[in-house]
Amino acid sequence: MFNLNKDALFSLVKSLSKAEKRSFRLYVNRLQNKSKFIQLFDVLDKLDEYDEPAILRRLPEVKKRHLPNLKRHLYRQLLTSLRLIHITKSIDIEIREQIDFARILYGKGMYMQALRTLEQVKRKSIEHHQDILHLEILEFQKMIEARHITRSRRIQNKMEELLEESRQRSYIAHSSNLFSNFNIQMQGWYIQYGHIKSEEEREALEAYFEDNLPRQYLSGPMTFFEKANLYQAYLWYRYILLDLKGALKYARRWSELFAQNEHMADQDPVLYMRAQYYVLVLLFLQRDANGYAGQLAEFERYYQHIRPQLNENGELVAIVYLNLSYLNQSFITGDYEAGLELIPGIKAELERLGANTDVHRILLFYFKFAYLHFCCGHYEEALDYLNEIIHLKAGHLREDLLQNARLLHLLCHFELENYNLLDYLIPSVRRLFDRAQDLSQLLNDTLHFLEQYLRLPIQGRVPAMQLFYEKVLRKQSNPYEQKAIAYLDILNWLKGHLEQAGLHQT
Repeated sequence: MFNLNKDALFSLVKSLSKAEKRSFRLYVNRLQNKSKFIQLFDVLDKLDEYDEPAILRRLPEVKKRHLPNLKRHLYRQLLTSLRLIHITKSIDIEIREQIDFARILYGKGMYMQALRTLEQVKRKSIEHHQDILHLEILEFQKMIEARHITRSRRIQNKMEELLEESRQRSYIAHSSNLFSNFNIQMQGWYIQYGHIKSEEEREALEAYFEDNLPRQYLSGPMTFFEKANLYQAYLWYRYILLDLKGALKYARRWSELFAQNEHMADQDPVLYMRAQYYVLVLLFLQRDANGYAGQLAEFERYYQHIRPQLNENGELVAIVYLNLSYLNQSFITGDYEAGLELIPGIKAELERLGANTDVHRILLFYFKFAYLHFCCGHYEEALDYLNEIIHLKAGHLREDLLQNARLLHLLCHFELENYNLLDYLIPSVRRLFDRAQDLSQLLNDTLHFLEQYLRLPIQGRVPAMQLFYEKVLRKQSNPYEQKAIAYLDILNWLKGHLEQAGLHQT
């Protein structure tokens, strides 16, 4: 199902749209001869899978030892062609092109023309919050002014203004770097340690947060990206603390930044869609169906507006985030049949996205597919998806995804009454849970219940399930279990069994 070792050049060729292939052919047609790298492109374009022996058979003039150099040359030519197409779609590429033009002019001794080019593109970098490129432009301007006699010296305060602007921009670049570091550090804490599980961990997290917060830069005016990184860091901080309401507050602030800077939603759609998705996830974890529906409608409106402008990466992000949100909506409303109807279309989209899709994202979809089938009583179909997750050899999997998948796998076999198989499977899940650094107590309790259940006489099983139901019911208000409940509703599963046994639950 997953090819984790695709050739980089082959993946790039297969990612090209018809328009991009046509543009590449026009770009290379300036060459008089049918170059070998063009022949290699034609061969790769026709192959369904990367097959080096097949390539060499179709290109008899190319020796195996020369193929790596030929591939590198084609890769470079493809990227150069793509740059020409995307230069009008990406403001940073457009600005950098103008900087490159200024360098060429300067190299030819036309430093006054270079300065004019830099002055024009500097305004664009300011308008679009391209802080690093703005600083690069200023440093280039200063270098020209330092080495040559220009008319700038005749303009009153011209040099002082340039130096002051450079000082301010250096300050902003440094503070922006600290805020982006801070955001990544808080994400890294979550990846390494997960949610807090004790008062000692809470104190350690609070100390880490205070030690790394760039507090000295909070009092002055902040740029768009400084605020975006700060709000994301606070989101992660609150999320690690399992303060879902606090995390939602900062996710909304992050999203609302784009309303305050409208052109940024067009300039950086991936960041905006990420903000919208995190708002949706936090609403989902809090089971706020009305808020979720409104936010999802807003996301859909934005996607329809921005879709014609999205590049492949933006389209991939939109497809992943929207489809995950649609599936979550079926869980939050309890309309599992509607969720099942979405699966064929989502699978087709994932297949179309191919190797560019993060494997972990695909497995998250598979878990949700499996859980939908489980909720509808389709246990064999659920097992098919869960086996894809459990048996994939893709290095380190996200711990909570694997934990939930392994427990749901046991519950499917429980429903199918494969009790002998459960005796075989449970010890390996127990070893996984015992090694886990961040394990929900609810998942651990459920595994313990299954272990005990299988040892009980038949007449003792329903009372044991009733006792476990009451225990889980008491955990419903525990903030540390909200995430586990959202992704695997053990209470609902128990309730269904007790109702079948004639014990009405409220």
